[in-house]
Amino acid sequence: MLNERSSGILLHPTSLPGKYGIGTLGKSAFDFIDFLVKAKQQYWQILPLGPTGYADSPYQCFSAHAGNPNLIDLDLLVKARLLHADDLAELPHFSNEKIAFEAVQQARLPLLQKAFHAFTRYADNMDKMAYRNFLKDQSGWINDYGLFRAIKANRDQKPWYLWEQPLKVREPEAMSANQALLHDEIDFHKFMQFLFFRQWNAVKEYAHTHNVKIIGDIPLYVALDSADAWANPEIFEFDQDLNPIRVGGVPPDYFSETGQLWGNPLFRWDVLKATGYKWWIERIRTSLFLYDIIRIDHFRGFAGYWAVPYSEKTAVNGEWVPCPGKDFFDALCNEFGNLPIIAEDLGVITPEVEELRDGFGLPGMKILQFAFDSSEGNDFIPHNYIKNCIVYTGTHDNDTVVGWFNSASPDDRKYVLDYMNTHDHDIHWAFIRLAWSSVAYTAIIPMQDLLGLDTSARMNLPGTTQNNWQWRANAAHFTPELAGKLAHLTMLYGRTKRSKTNN
Repeated sequence: MLNERSSGILLHPTSLPGKYGIGTLGKSAFDFIDFLVKAKQQYWQILPLGPTGYADSPYQCFSAHAGNPNLIDLDLLVKARLLHADDLAELPHFSNEKIAFEAVQQARLPLLQKAFHAFTRYADNMDKMAYRNFLKDQSGWINDYGLFRAIKANRDQKPWYLWEQPLKVREPEAMSANQALLHDEIDFHKFMQFLFFRQWNAVKEYAHTHNVKIIGDIPLYVALDSADAWANPEIFEFDQDLNPIRVGGVPPDYFSETGQLWGNPLFRWDVLKATGYKWWIERIRTSLFLYDIIRIDHFRGFAGYWAVPYSEKTAVNGEWVPCPGKDFFDALCNEFGNLPIIAEDLGVITPEVEELRDGFGLPGMKILQFAFDSSEGNDFIPHNYIKNCIVYTGTHDNDTVVGWFNSASPDDRKYVLDYMNTHDHDIHWAFIRLAWSSVAYTAIIPMQDLLGLDTSARMNLPGTTQNNWQWRANAAHFTPELAGKLAHLTMLYGRTKRSKTNN
């Protein structure tokens, strides 16, 4: 799937334009697919779609399977007669440039509850049957998830590891009592998943109709405060009181002098192996249902992962721990056949990581910004590329190209301009041209770089928890002229099916 010349755009659905404070799976998602078609792009890459928890990060979700209710489009609920147009008129005015996550969630929650009650009372038999079938198909995770979210809502969103002991350790009597007590709240959270999956499936089908494939993203780890950790404590490094023993992160690197301390619980890979990696297989199954191609964030953790004692305040004092990556990917291949997986192989990459990636034929990632901040011989400079890789101008963790260039040292700026034989005007287009002209099979550009935006449009600053994930595009950004300019480069460098046929 990724072994021929192609290209696409990285834009998380929350960043889509719209009038209700956050991008959703409604008209703007379909309009963006139309833009991709006009620009002759084959891929839409997104970040994890899960319900966000700590710091509103899509990499800290309440579930490895569930979808984010914030993405449910309200206008589509009006069309489905689950809401009335007057309901939406009462929503406050939100910024079109930045997402105010808490305010958006508070405004949406009563409307989603109203839609749930309308569905419960008035849904026809076809919709009720579709809902029952959905719950049956997702029974492996949705019951635990619904109870988890209902208990949190009933306890002022307190994390599960601070719940009373009987619920924390899932004693049968406490579980049964809360299932009865919170029945309506549990059903509400299950219903929101039904809405999310129904709307996402419509978006995905529309993309497929227009020959656009979805590249989805899954983190290696799950959040500590997640239904997965609560419902499956045996597969994580917890002590007898269900407190983490060690947590995930990365040592000091390009992004941080003290490393990144993520705080995610680490897997007990020996326990996972004894189960035939059942939990992971079901996670990948859900991801293959949602996406066409999976980018696994922090792929190097399958060869060896950085383990930090839970009591540490930074990620400096950790250690590398080996992981049975080959055995794990053999199990995935036995279950799913050829794996449509991109390996996020950034950071400290060892021969073991390369052997695991290359042994399964997985494409790695090349970041153009990294090509010009070190010596000429680095792996990110295009003349060192192999074909089986994905080249990005930057990722969600990078500054924008314009922001990076503006803050680069004089020597790095000179290196960039000399290498590209260009000037500093429209530097983002020089980066796009360099990515598109490279030998890499696939080239991806964040929407912010296509628009030539500065640091104010940055999506995330690793190691920080404030003011991230908020950027939104404006409907006026998606012009025919912009699509045409990208389409020209895409055809020029043979990244469309049509251009390959003409050649």
